[in-house]
Amino acid sequence: MPTLARLSVTPVKGTAIHHPGSATLTGVGIPQDRLFYLVDEWGDLFSGSTFGPLVAIVADYDAASERLSLRFPDGTVVEASADALGAEETTNFYGRAVAAHVVAGPFADAISSYCARPVQLLRCDRVGDGADVEPITVVSIESVRDLAERGRYEGTLDARRFRLNLELDGCDPHEEDSWEGRHVQVGEATIEVIGQVPRCVFTTKDPVTGEKDWDTLTQIAKYRPRIAGDGGLPFGMYARVLEAGRVRVGDAVTLAPAP
Repeated sequence: MPTLARLSVTPVKGTAIHHPGSATLTGVGIPQDRLFYLVDEWGDLFSGSTFGPLVAIVADYDAASERLSLRFPDGTVVEASADALGAEETTNFYGRAVAAHVVAGPFADAISSYCARPVQLLRCDRVGDGADVEPITVVSIESVRDLAERGRYEGTLDARRFRLNLELDGCDPHEEDSWEGRHVQVGEATIEVIGQVPRCVFTTKDPVTGEKDWDTLTQIAKYRPRIAGDGGLPFGMYARVLEAGRVRVGDAVTLAPAP
């Protein structure tokens, strides 16, 4: 039986992901996951696809105290309140308008110095809007292993490069693709699997350093048909939450009977 092997979240889009032992899935996904994001000097989304070494910044956010901290690779820590907001901004998230406000304080200067270009830290006005398309993403460990074997990757391919919320164990390779349109029970929550996730250049970068280390997209293209239209190369699945609930690492993952 498939089980939940790992959870992956981050408060700031593009920064290092965390692996909590449990989380609550809600209609907007995992609350506080990707609550914050970055934009460049032109107001365009700025993430790991643009600047891979963002993954070396460890962001921690405490919702109760509204404190955000950023730990940089050199050990520098920048911490301040994240509820001091400035100008309103609207950002294009792959064709979807996301309303947000600039986060005041020391964050923008610290990240701009690290990236060697001006960026702003924004906070989504609505929890859950920081997701690319759908609020939850799913992949199986077996799919990652299969990709590594097909591409003759040396060593163990780190699934963190795909930055998907729910990693499952005990599936056949790409079994999760066959769940499209199906309801899946994960712990106390029920999700509906929606469709394939198109992958970007971020997956070619080491999930710790952000430096390109493997041509993931070329390897996927060798055996995975493109998503219809201009959808890109698929790896992993999108999902929505139908029934909110707590999920824990080790929870059973049960596919509901087909209608």
